[in-house]
Amino acid sequence: MVNIAVLVSGSGSNLQAVIDACENGHINGRIKIVISNREEAYGLQRAKDASINAVFEKDEKRVIDIIEGEDIDLVVLAGYLKILSPDFIKRFENKIINIHPSLIPSFCGKGYYGKIVHQKAIEYGVKLSGATVHFVNEEPDGGPIILQRAVPVYDEDNADSLQKRVLEIEHELIVDAVKLYCDGKLKIVGRRVHTNGK
Repeated sequence: MVNIAVLVSGSGSNLQAVIDACENGHINGRIKIVISNREEAYGLQRAKDASINAVFEKDEKRVIDIIEGEDIDLVVLAGYLKILSPDFIKRFENKIINIHPSLIPSFCGKGYYGKIVHQKAIEYGVKLSGATVHFVNEEPDGGPIILQRAVPVYDEDNADSLQKRVLEIEHELIVDAVKLYCDGKLKIVGRRVHTNGK
């Protein structure tokens, strides 16, 4: 069984989707620890409610030590609003995945997070937006893409309505990506991720 750590900064609805999928056996893994850089993050409460070790920690070196002490195989960034250092990424190379609320490479990178992403998509006038799960490298939102899914953008949309529509598919995508990882079906070949493990 794959040992998972989840890093969150906010409400943790993507975390909840992964918790549920682990509990019902859909994902062949278990979340051993949830870490947040914000003490008030509701994601910590979600972890406690599921009897998962929940830790508030802002210092990255301590976060690395905690993860290494838990024998973690996969680190999931589920709305973690902090850029990881090159040292962190090297320690867990090809073992960190992130979910981003756009179709990368659109509306991503430094400064693009949360509702800002959806506001920029609407301002640009795109007809499709969506979400992306990708491996994490040293370029913000720049790692190899695992899965993407699109949603329509309507003329009457605002950042709130688009965010809500995208969040629904985020929950599906993060679960699908974690399942693929835990089943050993992800293989990185250059910029591409093969999802059949070959």
